[in-house]
Amino acid sequence: MNYYQRLKDLREDHDLKQETVAKILGIQQTQYSRYERGVQMMGVDKYIILAKYYNVSLDYILGIRKEPDRLDR
Repeated sequence: MNYYQRLKDLREDHDLKQETVAKILGIQQTQYSRYERGVQMMGVDKYIILAKYYNVSLDYILGIRKEPDRLDR
């Protein structure tokens, strides 16, 4: 799975809109849309924010692992 598809899946699994995730990251919705479409890569700092927010490992967000490793272990 591509990292950008994982971003979209996580957002939808949490019933969030792109605008909401963009606010969490401190960016515009249009910028976040580019991330979800794979047009542009996010900075590492943004991935860390999302990993903490969704409580999953960076490996999962990046599509390296198929199962989410929770951060609260």
